Amino acid sequence: MNLKTVTSLLALGISFIACTTSDPKVTDPNDYTMYLESNDTSALKNAQLRLNFWNGKLDADTTRIMAIHPVSTAYSQLFQITGDIKYLKNAEKILRKGVTIAAIKKEGYLLALARNYISQHRFLEAESRAIEALSLDQNKKETQMVLFDIAMELGNYLEAEQYLHQFADQKDFNFLIRLAKWNDYKGNLDATIKYMEKAKVIAVQSKDDELMLWTYTNLADYYGHAGNLKASYAHYLKALAIDPSNAYAKKGIAWIVYSHEHNTQEAGRIIVSVMQTHQSPDYHLFKAELAEFENKAITKEREIQAFLKVVKEDSYGDMYNIPVALLIAEEHSKFDEALALAQKEVANRPTPQTYDLLAYIYHLKGDHKKALTIVEDHIADKTFEPEAQFHIAEVYKSNKLEYKVLPIKESLLESTYELGPVLAKRIQKL
Repeated sequence: MNLKTVTSLLALGISFIACTTSDPKVTDPNDYTMYLESNDTSALKNAQLRLNFWNGKLDADTTRIMAIHPVSTAYSQLFQITGDIKYLKNAEKILRKGVTIAAIKKEGYLLALARNYISQHRFLEAESRAIEALSLDQNKKETQMVLFDIAMELGNYLEAEQYLHQFADQKDFNFLIRLAKWNDYKGNLDATIKYMEKAKVIAVQSKDDELMLWTYTNLADYYGHAGNLKASYAHYLKALAIDPSNAYAKKGIAWIVYSHEHNTQEAGRIIVSVMQTHQSPDYHLFKAELAEFENKAITKEREIQAFLKVVKEDSYGDMYNIPVALLIAEEHSKFDEALALAQKEVANRPTPQTYDLLAYIYHLKGDHKKALTIVEDHIADKTFEPEAQFHIAEVYKSNKLEYKVLPIKESLLESTYELGPVLAKRIQKL
């Protein structure tokens, strides 16, 4: 089980081969403990106040149209702050109403709904809504940006590139972050960070806390994958200085503490603190990985079961299909059930990552030839993501193609920070 890849599937999609810093110690609890112990709930309270205010307007407005967007925004913010899936579903519900009743500016509701569907991993539905918004042609640039995001998620990379060219502007924040994502997909990490740094300048100049927060946490991720853990750590701290309750930044620091410094006790302390205010199921996977590293099999299985129980709720839909498929195949040998989930993911979005899931489960099941065919047709030379490279190496090895395994192993040995200590041990055995 590789936590880092599993949890990053709901985020920006950052993936590439990277080296770790030679410095043995990067973090210092004195830098962040204040944030773990902070009782600052201002972000939560402000979002709740906005929701209550606009809900009141919604009840008073017979057309109910003017308050729909701010209500949905408040729900989305509450989801980001708390991780509670009910807020994301509530945002969807109110946006669907907006699409139904809007006589003008309907495209705005369609795009907001498309973004909501992206968060829920309902990418085909998101694409349908965005295309409908484009047909109205009122916010063409904004719609093209959303369609770029969806095309990247669906693996329609040629289409994504075409959209990118249509709204190109080196001075525009939204273009720069997407150009960074495009270069990440192409495996050009230096360019990725360069464009994100340019975007950071714009975010800081804007003095928009949400914009800076998003930029700092994503740059922290990129720097971590690049092996510059000091810069990664510094950007997570910058994010916490803006929002002391930011769970994503705290989790990022916990990963540095665990993966680079191998301090499971401190990493666990951070995650337990985060779980007190944020409800993402991912934290159970983090705790399971810590337990596996410590050879605590009972604790590991308890956390896995806790994760599986939470994500079975109908509200999560397909959001966790990939980690569930990996877990039940690797840990419980439920290969047919895992294959059904993998095939569903491929049908929803035929990307190198979803095909990697499918191939790897066939490999675990023992159908090594089938796995090799999928690797050669859909994965090899199509992704730079380290865990996919590890799976490819495993498939090659099972098919006695050892000459193809060695160069992948050599590259993977430079990716141990991103992959984590548990998977690093398995890489050594390739």
